[in-house]
Amino acid sequence: MATADDHRTYSIRQLCREFSATARALRFYEDKGLLTPARKGQTRVYDARDRARLKLILRGRRIGFSLQEIQDMLDLYDRKDHNAHQMAVALRRHRAQIAALKQQLEDIEGAIQTAEDACQWMEEKLGEYRPDLLPGAEEYANLMKARLNTDHNHQPFKARA
Repeated sequence: MATADDHRTYSIRQLCREFSATARALRFYEDKGLLTPARKGQTRVYDARDRARLKLILRGRRIGFSLQEIQDMLDLYDRKDHNAHQMAVALRRHRAQIAALKQQLEDIEGAIQTAEDACQWMEEKLGEYRPDLLPGAEEYANLMKARLNTDHNHQPFKARA
């Protein structure tokens, strides 16, 4: 049974605002065949189906699916079986994507730890041999120089002849 929302239409501006997307992105998805808005003259008119597809497209992109993967899942849409086949395929792909993202996160965390360890080692070595080359050393030296040079007539150290 169709609801009032099923018959509602949306402008490109409304969908862009609702989903924080750009008009260029929506036109791109249309060019790729992911969205098929009706036309009233030059104006695109999006229906509830387009809105739902856009929501799925943006969610899929955020998760990391390619446009082809998203298209494949959207093509499985079939209201007669309550989208069961589409959901089953999407569920498998989402689970696989979750595993891939968790592996990427683990890899990124490992890379960050490696970089932090390297920084710590280099800071220790520079601190021993050349502390003037440590990050922030120049700013510290300038600050100290400015503090020591506040009284130009006062010479804290007497020069030897």
